[in-house]
Amino acid sequence: MANNPYRLYLVTDENQDLPTLVSVVREAIAGGVTMVQLREKHHDVRAFIEKAKAVKEVLNGTGVPLIINDRVDVALAVDADGVHLGQTDMPAHLARKLIGSQGILGLSIESEAQLAEAQSLPIDYIGLSAIFATPTKTNTKTHWGLEGLRNTLSKTTLPVVAIGGINDTNLKDVAATGAHGVALVSAICHAESPKQAATDLLAIMDTSSN
Repeated sequence: MANNPYRLYLVTDENQDLPTLVSVVREAIAGGVTMVQLREKHHDVRAFIEKAKAVKEVLNGTGVPLIINDRVDVALAVDADGVHLGQTDMPAHLARKLIGSQGILGLSIESEAQLAEAQSLPIDYIGLSAIFATPTKTNTKTHWGLEGLRNTLSKTTLPVVAIGGINDTNLKDVAATGAHGVALVSAICHAESPKQAATDLLAIMDTSSN
């Protein structure tokens, strides 16, 4: 696993078919993505498991962790590296019991109250959502902005992954806050070359001054 597995965190687009998904993940890994979260909100569990198995095969031997969005059962079924929970999913302490101490457990944080509560939960990182408005998620409660991201980093010892509306135009500013990672959907999944997109995004992050 990379020293900082959260650095460039790919969240997959659930609307892409399986061949496209596999191609995007393979290219993104070649471009330097450090973690992959498989998101599948609208399909049945069998389809989710099929996609998870296919993505896991791509990740085998790369050292890049596979995180399953929401579904602890799917993560267990394919022996994924971890789970990312939303606020309406299984409680974190129950998920931790099921995935064990070695599994990576993330939690989406959408308010100051949730951030305060997260300090006492058995999680490994928080996904701060949403930094900016984003078309991939229309039901977000908060747009934290750069100031909110900086404020969050000062309030928690947990690694913070910034997600929501991040792209090549604002990534440098986001990285300069000292966030441990950025999670991206469209900027990689919808790029003409996901490999080149990942490479370019990492280069932008490298130029930011922490």
